[in-house]
Amino acid sequence: MTHIAYILKMYPRFSETFIVNEILELERQGVDVRIYSLRKPDDGRFHPNLARVKANVVYAPQYPQMEPERVRAAHLAVAAARPAEYAALRAHAEGLAQPFGLKRFLQAGVIAAHLLRQPVDALHAHFASSATRVANMAARLTGIPYSFTAHAKDIFHQEVSPASLQAKMADARFVVTVSRFNQAYLRQIQNGGGGDVRCLYNGVDLRHFKPNPRVAREPGLILSVGRLVEKKGFALLLHACALLAQRGLDFRCQIIGGGEQHAALTRLIGELGLAGHVTLAGPQPQDAVLAAYQRAALFALPCIVAADGNRDGLPTVLLEAMATGLPVVASTVTGNPEIVEHGVDGLLVPPEDAPALADALARLLQDQALRGALGAAARRKVERCFDVRHNVAQLRQWLDEPAAPQPRPAHHGAAQPAALAAEAAHAAAAALPALPAALALEEVLA
Repeated sequence: MTHIAYILKMYPRFSETFIVNEILELERQGVDVRIYSLRKPDDGRFHPNLARVKANVVYAPQYPQMEPERVRAAHLAVAAARPAEYAALRAHAEGLAQPFGLKRFLQAGVIAAHLLRQPVDALHAHFASSATRVANMAARLTGIPYSFTAHAKDIFHQEVSPASLQAKMADARFVVTVSRFNQAYLRQIQNGGGGDVRCLYNGVDLRHFKPNPRVAREPGLILSVGRLVEKKGFALLLHACALLAQRGLDFRCQIIGGGEQHAALTRLIGELGLAGHVTLAGPQPQDAVLAAYQRAALFALPCIVAADGNRDGLPTVLLEAMATGLPVVASTVTGNPEIVEHGVDGLLVPPEDAPALADALARLLQDQALRGALGAAARRKVERCFDVRHNVAQLRQWLDEPAAPQPRPAHHGAAQPAALAAEAAHAAAAALPALPAALALEEVLA
């Protein structure tokens, strides 16, 4: 297989470096990648390695009611080319009785029309939410098989519908998820409903993320990296830092990332008297993050399960830190114990336990030999298990597997394909003018 279409909610997205790394590695291995994005980027920040991506990007209409002629033309083309499939999916979308489902149907029609003109061998989506719904619909419209990668919020958040997730898994040729913990969780949701769920760890580029012997590590520097959201456990890290300060330890903590908790964490730093110890450095490009990994003494990521059920699946930043030879302290949430073996290549602590986190941080701050041993072992672990070249090669092998043929919807009565195509195209022409109006509520909610 040499032609794969990626369907993504937003491309590029500053926080989703793992997707860019995966696409770059597929391209390095000779795969022709095309990207379909449901939204245009909205933060204006980009990592330098984006310039290396060769894939063409096609943006679906983010607000279909704003591009009615584009949507109409695409749906008419799909209805004419695949009348039975179009009629069945349209009926399904209308039966969902929700504006988001209708919006995804409109976007899928635009993508399907493009795919019918420029076919690919397979579709692959990231995150089991809107991108996978559109991939599912585009697959039904075109007959091109689809798969998807499930991560964290898209499966753990309390608003995720188990029935919807079960249906997406059942329809996919296979499902990838990033940890064995996730794999077991998804299989429990399947409850015999079908679907092939496979575990494939995120990988990091070991040629880029590596120790730099020319850079001296700062003995007291604790580093953490991630979006400033509840599940990362940064508030817990601040409380642990307060305990370290009470013990009189010489340290400083730098947290790289931006997000919704910036103001709350800033207030907490003041309340805990940590202004001289902790810095919120804001979001940084990958090269700056790499430099921080290479000069820090240790890395901390005390992930928790958020109040809404959200949690990390397999934190890429933990892998990046370990790849640079940085000793790590992480909580025992979801996939973290699959990355870190306690006392061998890092330290693990219970979630929501600030004293235990402070003890682990203090142990590493005070023991240079232990930091060196754990950091070296961490690099070896990533080389064995989390090399992006090996992991993406496995994904490519799965994508190369022959897909089971997808049955075409049965034709009704004695209608012939040409008559059915005309009927579907007529129905699409009649229905499409009303569809943008039906999306008014969704526009408000988006």
